[in-house]
Amino acid sequence: MTTLLVVHHSPTRGTAALAEAALAGTRDEAIEGVEVLERSALEATADDVLGSDGVLLGTPANFGYMSGALKHFFDTVFLEVGGALSDDGSAAGAAGAGRKPWGLWVHGRYDTVGAVRAVEGIVAALPWTQAAPVLEVLGDVGEADRGAAYELGATLAALLSG
Repeated sequence: MTTLLVVHHSPTRGTAALAEAALAGTRDEAIEGVEVLERSALEATADDVLGSDGVLLGTPANFGYMSGALKHFFDTVFLEVGGALSDDGSAAGAAGAGRKPWGLWVHGRYDTVGAVRAVEGIVAALPWTQAAPVLEVLGDVGEADRGAAYELGATLAALLSG
């Protein structure tokens, strides 16, 4: 059985709605052989990442950046899970086989660009590979947004199934 780690910080109605929908997607009845491990960004550990086969991340966009909780997650696990930087400080993530698929949802009131850029910059230095387009949601979360979050969760889980 493979494991999909879902790490998120969902303090608002909007981010919580996206988290619920993404988690429901990871558990779609058509997907078999995938265990879903949900962790708050403040509780997720390097062991959680190392024991997973894929990672799904979720965060609000706060002041043009990811949440402090998701940043704390990256700060806590980065080196232990294979994060690497070049001498000039640029990303030097591992290439080739064995790269974990990852996905991301971001909810913002007015802007998500900085939050997405920050997560992508950190993940570029990890032995992960982007498996789906980033889901960026602005304003109130509607049914279409929930559906997109469900599809994102299902996509990551389906990549790990069978």
